[in-house]
Amino acid sequence: MEKHQGILDLHPGLVVGFAITVVIMLLLDLGVFNKKSHEVSSKEATIWSIVWISLSMIFSGVVYWVFNTDGSPESHQIAIEKFTQYQAAYWVEKALSVDNLFVFILVFGFFKVPKYLHHKVLFWGIIGALIFRAVFIFAGVGLINLTYLPEMTVFGKAVQINIVMALFGLFLVYAGIKSWGGGDEDEDEDFSNTAGAKLVKSFWKVSDNYDGDKFFTIQNGIKMATPLLVVVGVIEFTDVLFAVDSIPAIFAISNDPFILYTSNIFAILGLRSLYFLLANFIHMFSKLPYGLAIILSFIGVKMLIAPWIHISSPVSLGIVGGVLVISVLLSILFPDKKEEAE
Repeated sequence: MEKHQGILDLHPGLVVGFAITVVIMLLLDLGVFNKKSHEVSSKEATIWSIVWISLSMIFSGVVYWVFNTDGSPESHQIAIEKFTQYQAAYWVEKALSVDNLFVFILVFGFFKVPKYLHHKVLFWGIIGALIFRAVFIFAGVGLINLTYLPEMTVFGKAVQINIVMALFGLFLVYAGIKSWGGGDEDEDEDFSNTAGAKLVKSFWKVSDNYDGDKFFTIQNGIKMATPLLVVVGVIEFTDVLFAVDSIPAIFAISNDPFILYTSNIFAILGLRSLYFLLANFIHMFSKLPYGLAIILSFIGVKMLIAPWIHISSPVSLGIVGGVLVISVLLSILFPDKKEEAE
């Protein structure tokens, strides 16, 4: 993996700029545009999707600008590499997060969450993701840097093998094979018994009914959690589970924690609007799970062969993008028979 300076070394102010941008957008989202809980329309979801994707693309341009310090060919090459690392990490996380949308639909259906409350649940789920992803990414990069084996000759080439990266690679290949065409196994799951739900119930008694958009209510003089708080707990736990796949996947792209974190967060922030945009016809993308399985397996193989064969970020970005486009097109051209029946 590359040994160039990271963004934190070159431009600390970018960290502050990113943080301020995210905080302002979240405050606008919750405090201005969604001050009152309401059902998000397709038009509103489209606008927010465009906003978040545009912000992410602008930020990737800033990444290029920061690393293209003097306009020299060497600086330009480094900038291109960092730019494509950001883009690849962003679209990998975006693609793998689509699996979250399937589960969100099942969770909301299981708990019979009114549509006007969906946005609030997803908003607080995002807040949790901001924290957990930071822990996973920065701790993961630190762990990877500590687990390189001494240089050795393997298959006739002097290499440095990283234990954690090799384990991540094996896990991702396994996850890709296991998830091939999967997704239906969650449909009968009892989400009231998941770890997130159990955690909430271990601290508070839970009322039987919702109380508007409140997380807590008073019944017979007793403070109780509402089912809405249980749903947030389930969503948070679901995100942690999906991070087990997506976080190792982006480690194959870059070892710069700031690039990984910013691309990850921008992808997640846009996930809510994508949910409202696709919720009604997400099952039309029947071939997408196959594409995601291929992407996971490809990234796993990339990790395993990295000491011997380097697959550049532009190539990785092209493969990930190509698989996504093909799987979506095949979903549209060859829909599942049960979808045609509906």
